[in-house]
Amino acid sequence: MEIGAYSFGDTPLDPDGTPRSTAEAISNLFQAIVHADRAGLDYFGVGEHHTTTMPASSPGALIAAAAAATTQIILGSAASIIGTDDPVRVFQQFATADAISGGGRIEITAGRGSSVETFPLFGYDMSDYDRLYAEKLQLLMTINDSATEHVTWSGTVRPALEDLAVVPRPAEGALPIWLATGGNASSSARAGRLGLPISYGIIGGAPHRFAPLAQLYRASAAEAGHPADNMKVSVAALGLVAPSKAEALERFYPGWYNLNVEMGRLRGWPEPDKRAYLTQAEAPGAYYVGDPDEVAERIVDLHGHLGHMRHFLQTDIGGLPHEHFIESLTLLATEVKPRVNRLLNAK
Repeated sequence: MEIGAYSFGDTPLDPDGTPRSTAEAISNLFQAIVHADRAGLDYFGVGEHHTTTMPASSPGALIAAAAAATTQIILGSAASIIGTDDPVRVFQQFATADAISGGGRIEITAGRGSSVETFPLFGYDMSDYDRLYAEKLQLLMTINDSATEHVTWSGTVRPALEDLAVVPRPAEGALPIWLATGGNASSSARAGRLGLPISYGIIGGAPHRFAPLAQLYRASAAEAGHPADNMKVSVAALGLVAPSKAEALERFYPGWYNLNVEMGRLRGWPEPDKRAYLTQAEAPGAYYVGDPDEVAERIVDLHGHLGHMRHFLQTDIGGLPHEHFIESLTLLATEVKPRVNRLLNAK
């Protein structure tokens, strides 16, 4: 089981709640990725967002920088909003990061995006949401699967490519491309049909309810003739690890509250309820907030339902102090990861 973390960038707050700079947020995120590599985490994902509180707007640039400063960790987008980006540029950025890393440590996760700020930002119409995603995912896969630098493709959402070079090529020929979903059944079936690994973003409810989706994914892959060994499932979730459960709950709550206030303003959500937070932070809730023993046991329990091979947590939300983020990454690598492996090996 691979254990990791992901982030959208988190703008730090002064003690009075005043936001600090988005530049500091990106610097903190870079430092966290380097620390995660040295601590021994398996994976770190950077999710594309374009808000003042979550400013990791260019995962490819950040991952390329981190690729030069790390040696072991797998780096990827979590996710790239492929419908409103150019797949040619996405591929080029991540292939460049792959070359910088030495090859074999860079992935792309292609998502639709749960936030819609990219549509007005880049001049797209929300009515084209599904068509943009489907065609651009196809283009990204066409580029990645090409046997040479020269690519031919045509569609309706961007100009055609007629035997044009898309460079650089990844060191190992192609990049792993994952499909990200928040639980849409058609996305699970699509990933299976295409033979892509799938990443489930589980941010609410009981995570084991995703088991039928994982079954649909594997069944769709089998029906399309894809080898079972090539089909992979990962889980992205909210969570924080601390020396004790009480410390974890206390540390994570203010950021959770701040994030939900912001999301409520953007999406019309109700006022955050601490009872809902506490419920989700206990099994079988969606938040992995606790000490290393509890977090490891809950990851292993979910593995029994989904059979996933990677579990990674978003911790730095809503102005979480950077030192708490760093400590959580350390505990994930040095305490949770070995516990998960011991528990799985004992089965």
